[in-house]
Amino acid sequence: MYTHIKQEAYEANMQLPKLGLVLFTFGNVSAADRNLGVFAIKPSGVPYEDLTPDKMVIVDFDGRTVEGNFRPSSDTQTHAVLYKHWEKIGGIVHTHSTYATSWAQSQRDIPIFGTTHADHNTVDIPCAPPMSDEMIKGNYEYETGFQILNCFAEKGLDYQEVEMVLVGNHAPFTWGKVAAKAVYNSAVLESVAQMAYLTALINPSAPRLKDALIKKHFERKHGPDSYYGQ
Repeated sequence: MYTHIKQEAYEANMQLPKLGLVLFTFGNVSAADRNLGVFAIKPSGVPYEDLTPDKMVIVDFDGRTVEGNFRPSSDTQTHAVLYKHWEKIGGIVHTHSTYATSWAQSQRDIPIFGTTHADHNTVDIPCAPPMSDEMIKGNYEYETGFQILNCFAEKGLDYQEVEMVLVGNHAPFTWGKVAAKAVYNSAVLESVAQMAYLTALINPSAPRLKDALIKKHFERKHGPDSYYGQ
């Protein structure tokens, strides 16, 4: 019954080390089946080279294990919260990739400096404020999901348009309609974070990309009259 999302989650997880987005076991991917109300996620602390599709753990949108011989990722509750509240996503990625995590630790949004950023987002990549002491003392991973939800609500962002976030003092999360798209977004985020870091280093006064270029580059890929690609 769950073979398809176990395979999807496995293949997506295996992309993280190939893309240089994880060190050791510092990351995870999940893949959801909305009709079944469950998602498959990487088992906690298992090295990527030891993973198989059968080792993926099946969890419902309340964070309860449905099937599996391993404990699910320690970030499972965060994934569950996002799936439960954002009904159009089918895959989630969490990494501690170097540059995106550095921006998260700096508690800074990633400014939209250039057209690479604008190809994927029309706004700065948001950084959720650090979690309150009360939330930390509670169900930490569960509250991390609400840390992300609250950030998007406060900034008036649409999760279907901005498919990535930095969690202040923590690290990035990305998502998409399928797990492979969430992985793609994670790789894009890391690349944009690196470029933004270098831009700010070279010119601390570098201006944000002007609106006309933001609109042009986003719409040529995603607008109603897009012409990028085949």
